Amino acid sequence: MTPKIVVFDLGKVLVDFDYIIAARRIAARAALPPGEVKDLLLHTPWLDRYETGRMTRAELFDEVCQKTRFRGTIEEFSDFFADIFTPIPPMIELHAALRRQGIPTYIFSNTNDLAVEHIQRSFLFFAHFDGYIFSHEIGVMKPDAKMYEALERLAGRRGGEIFYLDDRAENVAAGAARGWQVILHEAPEKTRAAMHKLGLLNTG
Repeated sequence: MTPKIVVFDLGKVLVDFDYIIAARRIAARAALPPGEVKDLLLHTPWLDRYETGRMTRAELFDEVCQKTRFRGTIEEFSDFFADIFTPIPPMIELHAALRRQGIPTYIFSNTNDLAVEHIQRSFLFFAHFDGYIFSHEIGVMKPDAKMYEALERLAGRRGGEIFYLDDRAENVAAGAARGWQVILHEAPEKTRAAMHKLGLLNTG
């Protein structure tokens, strides 16, 4: 069957990101080198706690200041932490093509409020979705079933009515287990071809 909606992961699908960008900017105002700052951001429980709503922005800032001796303000930290994204043009155009054909689309992402606010300000395409499910609002991260249930409730769709693309195999597998039509996103051309095969794209 042709799916009724398309569900996009965000990071590494519509926007790329690299935490070394944040680490370098934070390190310039701190006592640790960029590599150690990046390790703290990615290999402590902070990010998981922040992206599941169990840590506030202020609490994250306090932890970073304590561990790195960061000397800036919370506003500066917030800017450094969030400004790590670059758009992926062929995927943004793919989304635009779906919208031109009237196909509802959704964002389904493990992310945090700082990232969402930055992307909203920086990338116009982000406003053109029918709905958004963010882990920091749901309280769990993909592949937890609560995320998928929240998307189904929001969209009013289930099973094969949903086409879902994500760059992480475990997240795709959790969608497939619910009967969603899925693809492991590896390249824009592969994803576009899969959408053509399912009848989601009529041209190009």
